[in-house]
Amino acid sequence: MLKKLLGITTALILLIGLTACGGNTDTDDASASIGEKLDYTIVGIDPGAGLMEMTINTVLPEYGLDDKWEVQESSGAAMTAELGSAIENEEPIIVTGWIPHWKFFKYDLKMLDDPKGAFGGKEDINTLVRKGLKEDLPGAYTFFDQFNWDPDHLQEVMLKIENGMEEQEAAKEWVENNEELVNSWIEGAEPGNGAKVKVPYVAWADVIASSNVVKYVLDNKLDYNVELIQVEPGPMFASVADGSADAMVGAWLPSTHTAYYEKYKGDFEDLGVNLTGTRNGLVVPAYMDIDSIEDLME
Repeated sequence: MLKKLLGITTALILLIGLTACGGNTDTDDASASIGEKLDYTIVGIDPGAGLMEMTINTVLPEYGLDDKWEVQESSGAAMTAELGSAIENEEPIIVTGWIPHWKFFKYDLKMLDDPKGAFGGKEDINTLVRKGLKEDLPGAYTFFDQFNWDPDHLQEVMLKIENGMEEQEAAKEWVENNEELVNSWIEGAEPGNGAKVKVPYVAWADVIASSNVVKYVLDNKLDYNVELIQVEPGPMFASVADGSADAMVGAWLPSTHTAYYEKYKGDFEDLGVNLTGTRNGLVVPAYMDIDSIEDLME
């Protein structure tokens, strides 16, 4: 009889413990809103990124979400790590995201509809160079002026790097497989004879990939010596504007980097678009039953 009572008592304790720990919340989970499931948290990237500023100061207020939802500061690498972990366990997650990015090649994702256009729609990536580059390094200037490719090209390089290939090796392989396009970039460009070119970049997957392709082509096709300098977005613009760096190929416009562009406008030369069709937004795994930013209002 004592054993039986002990067994019943133990079972009751376990049941109470599981309930307290959420072990009996299937009904609650099923009826919970997406906000409740995620504790009203969106996984973001670097705090200084234009995408973060846009999400926090424009997108959330535009949809009336700023009273509940918050954007968790992180980094590009940490964001994709959290995304991958959630997908592995088929858990809900919302991240700040952009196209082009390797995650869209690796995972089945969707960018939430933005009916209010708060993220600004499609953007371009521009090339900016310091004043005087044309006179000082005419071959490099010609290359930067002619550098232009498609999102699919960029994503190919990004995915190679994400899959473990060394950055310059990924650039080399891509260049060798796209000889005709690369030749159009260097047509008419004078060789550099070992001249140094400083290229600042931010540690975002797309800018890492594009900057390494630029370095490989200038180093190996035009005999320049490119130094890649990792910085934050503000210093990336500032260094080109004050002439301490020569060129950058990661200016997202007109929305993401507009504050930096306007701050230093007139102190650099804008060579125009090197890639078009980029987009910013909120990204979720395809298995999530949510399609629009408006769904977060529920």
